[in-house]
Amino acid sequence: MRFTFIPELFRQFFSKPFTNLFPVKYAPASIKETLEKVEKGEIKIVPPVEIPDRETFRGKIQYDKEKCIGCKLCIKVCPAKAIEFKEEEKKIRIYVGRCIFCGQCVDICPKNALSQGEEFLMADTNKVNEKWIVE
Repeated sequence: MRFTFIPELFRQFFSKPFTNLFPVKYAPASIKETLEKVEKGEIKIVPPVEIPDRETFRGKIQYDKEKCIGCKLCIKVCPAKAIEFKEEEKKIRIYVGRCIFCGQCVDICPKNALSQGEEFLMADTNKVNEKWIVE
């Protein structure tokens, strides 16, 4: 029996990924300048498509800790197991990297402590990055 995959396995193990989340460093200078101006607020990007209806758009989960009563209903309905309960505070922690943005937690919350925001560009190689944990 020949193990022809072993050389390829080692090649893949020691090679860098071929993709880049947002390969701006390879973009033309004019695009870089434009993106820098957008970041500074000097110019505004007009979306090529209509922005979705705010009522039906499903972006990053927003959490109002003050409204939360610790009922754990959101944890029970979360199909991705993206929400955990913090016993010491009687509050929740949401791992956005696990979230599938179904909105069930938002719908079931009796105190409207959860909502879905407008942020949706959340591509990241690190799913447990602190910026993707909502507390």
